[in-house]
Amino acid sequence: MTPDIKICGLTTPEAIDLAVARGATHVGFIFFEKSPRHIDPLTAGSLADRVRGQAKIVAVTVDADNEQLEEIIAFLKPDILQLHGRETAQRVLDVKAMFGLPVMKAFSIRTAEDLRQIESYDGLADRMLFDAKAPAGSDLPGGNGVAFDWTIMAALDDGVEYMLSGGLTKDNVAQALSMTRAPGIDISSGVESTPGVKDSAKMNAFFDAVDEWRRSRAQE
Repeated sequence: MTPDIKICGLTTPEAIDLAVARGATHVGFIFFEKSPRHIDPLTAGSLADRVRGQAKIVAVTVDADNEQLEEIIAFLKPDILQLHGRETAQRVLDVKAMFGLPVMKAFSIRTAEDLRQIESYDGLADRMLFDAKAPAGSDLPGGNGVAFDWTIMAALDDGVEYMLSGGLTKDNVAQALSMTRAPGIDISSGVESTPGVKDSAKMNAFFDAVDEWRRSRAQE
């Protein structure tokens, strides 16, 4: 199995070039002003053009209204819209119908019971993203550098198309992949030196860890 790899919260040419050179299948841009990874649509579009066609371009929004989505789409021309807020199943359906783009819906997870949230989105969202619930006091729905208990993923139906997110680093990504068999992984803060600043050494170390896991799996 070769999981998709999404590097999220990209803001510089150097970071996006490195992500794609190392094998990222998805690159994410965050449009949420409270995030240290927030970027404006014009700048994001310029960065995306560097790798367009080499990786899927993902626009990450949090409860964005139609006007915001229109502006983001006009400049970024994303392949996927990631809805990382409290968007309802109907909102997912409406966004897909209005903009004609695939939607990845993010869910905050702490316990096995939280996985039941996805039932009403089944068949509507093109992909799920499971992120750890934010710590108390955090204004960010994601990018907090915390993980949830991956053992609860055993209760998930095998056919669910998803990305695993939350607290991934070079030190635990192999364990996460082995435990969950996730078809995709998403990382942001785990490859940063400070919030919002991607670190090339940490990015390379993360991809090295994934490559090593792939090699070990091939030998089994």
